[in-house]
Amino acid sequence: MQRTIGLIGGMSWESTAIYYKEINEIVRQRRGGLASADILLRSVDFGYIVTLQKAGDWRQAAAYLTRIARQLVDAGASCILICTNTMHVIADIVAAELGVPLIHIVDVTAAALLAASFKRPLLLATRYTMEQPFYCDRLRQRFGLSAVIPAENERIRIHDVIFDELCCGIISDQSRQEFIDIIARGRARGADALILGCTEIGLLIGPEHTEFPVFDSARLHARAAADFAEGKLSLGAVSINARR
Repeated sequence: MQRTIGLIGGMSWESTAIYYKEINEIVRQRRGGLASADILLRSVDFGYIVTLQKAGDWRQAAAYLTRIARQLVDAGASCILICTNTMHVIADIVAAELGVPLIHIVDVTAAALLAASFKRPLLLATRYTMEQPFYCDRLRQRFGLSAVIPAENERIRIHDVIFDELCCGIISDQSRQEFIDIIARGRARGADALILGCTEIGLLIGPEHTEFPVFDSARLHARAAADFAEGKLSLGAVSINARR
């Protein structure tokens, strides 16, 4: 019997669709036939979340996502995933109020980097993720990874592409080339791998666009959820301990 996966999605729904498809494809490949994952999905209004982000009201955002996570647990979820990198800024707060594990996207991504022996990943993400300490500090303190962060003008451009294009379903060849150029400059600064640290960036950039080893956080997170459902995930390395 599979365990039930609880997804907090909609941030944006463009990338949440990746989670749903990826998890179910993995389960079908492993189990065959008509097998699919046991998933509870709550898709939020991203416009409301963005309003809180812009206001820096992370406390209200934490309260909102905590309430949703509890509802998923009450409905039978055995784990929780926040299907976005940026909102992991409040992941510790959410996890502290749950009775089930919260599978952390940074830990899943870092574990994959360590398994492949990379140490200095270039991080492409929203400005919140690239500039606030919650992501890079966790990489360094828990896993000994030193993230390479793009220059300020590059961070601005990456952020704008994410919100103005990718989250709106717009895929631009011009933007892809700009990202490829940013990646090349990151490599010149000593990066040895690439983290797609926003769950939408995989819609624009993939392994076929760069010689860099690519670590797509959305797909890694989705795989961890599928592993959890089948009892194959080592929670000590990739989740925040639930409250007892």
